Amino acid sequence: MFTGIVQELGEVKECNQTSSGISIKIGATSCFTENLKEGASVSVNGVCLTVVNSNDISMSFDVIKETLRVTNLDVVQVGSIVNLERSLKFGDEVGGHILSGHISCKGKSQLIEHDGEVELRIECPKEWLDFVLLKGYVAVNGASLTVAKREEKSFSVYLIPETLEATNLSEITEESFLNIEVDQSTYASMSAQK
Repeated sequence: MFTGIVQELGEVKECNQTSSGISIKIGATSCFTENLKEGASVSVNGVCLTVVNSNDISMSFDVIKETLRVTNLDVVQVGSIVNLERSLKFGDEVGGHILSGHISCKGKSQLIEHDGEVELRIECPKEWLDFVLLKGYVAVNGASLTVAKREEKSFSVYLIPETLEATNLSEITEESFLNIEVDQSTYASMSAQK
């Protein structure tokens, strides 16, 4: 479980094809990797991955083909910047909302700057857009955000300077695909009503 508060930006140091997908090594600070054990869960761009090994300056993960199909980890390469969050511990403050790290879908994005505001518009498949509620929570690349607009094929969030500085959302281009995790409580509640 995660909270959607990105703790650090990491840089992909190695990315290698394997028979089951890819193996990636991500550079991080010693503060982030301290006491990080093999088998621990880390959110990488919102995707819950299992630590294969780690040291003071990096962590390694295996990413299977199914995860690559559903998420934007299929386009990571050496030098890519990713959002990182360690798993929630009992008693930790929940600054965002509860996330599972199981990505619902990925959507093409567009940053729009107007009158000092930064709008992030993301295309979303209809089957998932139904669970994106106006003023509700959504996680984008692992960052907990509030839905500001909802249109027929997309939704928008507005980004404050702190979010732009603390996450990789400031680096997106119109060709970027972002990981979307719908709010699990909304999904469960609406699914139960159907």
